[in-house]
Amino acid sequence: MSGCSNSRAVRLFDAHCHLQDRRIAAVCPQLIRASIDSGVLRFAVNGVSEKDWHLVKQMGEQYPCVVPNFGLHPWYVTERTANWFNMLREFLTATPTAAVGEIGLDKGSHGRNIEFSQQVEVFRQQLELAKELQRPASVHCVRAFGELLEILQNVGPFPAGLILHSYLGSAEMVPGFAKLGAYFSFSGYLTSMKSTKAKNMLKLVPKDRILVESDAPDGLPNSTESLLVVPLDDSSPQGLQSQHADPLCEASVSPKEELNHPANIHTISEQLPRIYQASSPMVTTRRNPDQEWVFLFVSPTYM
Repeated sequence: MSGCSNSRAVRLFDAHCHLQDRRIAAVCPQLIRASIDSGVLRFAVNGVSEKDWHLVKQMGEQYPCVVPNFGLHPWYVTERTANWFNMLREFLTATPTAAVGEIGLDKGSHGRNIEFSQQVEVFRQQLELAKELQRPASVHCVRAFGELLEILQNVGPFPAGLILHSYLGSAEMVPGFAKLGAYFSFSGYLTSMKSTKAKNMLKLVPKDRILVESDAPDGLPNSTESLLVVPLDDSSPQGLQSQHADPLCEASVSPKEELNHPANIHTISEQLPRIYQASSPMVTTRRNPDQEWVFLFVSPTYM
């Protein structure tokens, strides 16, 4: 895969996705090509366990547009090996452009079956590692925002950046996270929130802290507009549970369920100002001069 740019005016960075997911592995090269053609410049591909970190690393080496993320998702903390933390450090050290993720806390229908104290222990270890290595962290949270804020306040600050992946928390929680310098990343799940709740929440998010993500192959937007869907290969496994565990997405993937295409991130970018009842957004680039990670956000000029 050569360059990542094209002639499309709106260019986006997919702040969180799972292109290594085995549900889409067979068609991943086509998804990346189509997304690049649509104007998606970068993909933050998040690992979820020791079993897929090597796949994420390989993807980062194969595709210049992929920013690898390595982390232990709360769903998989009970499956970790005795050497998991050393292995995570090795992957991050060997990949200087990698971030830490997907990590976090989960009290949803799946997460509640996993001892919360274990989730907290593993999450704190990974946050401390992100700080030590000066890497951004991509954080998953379901029904545990109060606990998450308390932990972040105790462990922070996070000068390399902290992303609240697919944020669906309340408006009341936004100021506390914003004070810590967190970025708020929005996916297709936002389109399923009640419009009043979504609008009230968005109004409190600092406009230079807004990110967009596909969360592909999950996070298909609820939209009347034309969406790209993943062409399922006959070899693609069915009945796998979604990796995103929020109240809107806790069912297993059925054989006929449509999986999300990363290029649908444009729909999220276009719907954000509609939810906010503002003009069309301008996408701007923010680059940390000390790091190689690039984040794109909605310009405050239009919000």
